[in-house]
Amino acid sequence: MRRPDFHIDGWCLEDGEAYHRRAPTTFPIPDLEVRRILQPGDFAKLIFRIAVDSDEEPEAFERMWVIVRERTPDGYLGMLDNEPTAIEQNGEFWEGSELPFEPKHVIAVEHANAESLAAVESPAPIPWVR
Repeated sequence: MRRPDFHIDGWCLEDGEAYHRRAPTTFPIPDLEVRRILQPGDFAKLIFRIAVDSDEEPEAFERMWVIVRERTPDGYLGMLDNEPTAIEQNGEFWEGSELPFEPKHVIAVEHANAESLAAVESPAPIPWVR
C-alpha cells in the first residue's frame, strides 16, 4: 500500500520513534509491544507534517488522533479523527481521511469507545487510494 508522501499528497507522517530517540525523557511514547497490537476502534496519535501556503513557514507539524480501521501487513489503516488547524478545510485531507501508518509513527494510544467502533464500520468520508 502506498504511504503518504509530502511532495505528492502535501502531507506525510513523522517517525515518532526518531523523536523519542532524540529526547527520551521529554518525548515518551508507548512501548513497541503496545504500538504493535492496536485493534480496530483504538486511537493512535500521530505527528503530521503538512504543506502550508506560507513563504515564511512552508510546513506545519500537528499531532492528531487517528482511529484504527484495520490492521495491515505493515501496520494499520486509520481514519483521521481531528481537523487540521494549519490548512483550510478541503476534500483531500481532513477529518475522516483514511491513511496508512506504522507502529513507528504512533506517539500515544487510547482504547476504543462506542463511537470509534461505530466509525470503523462506516465508510471513510475520504478513502485512501490503495
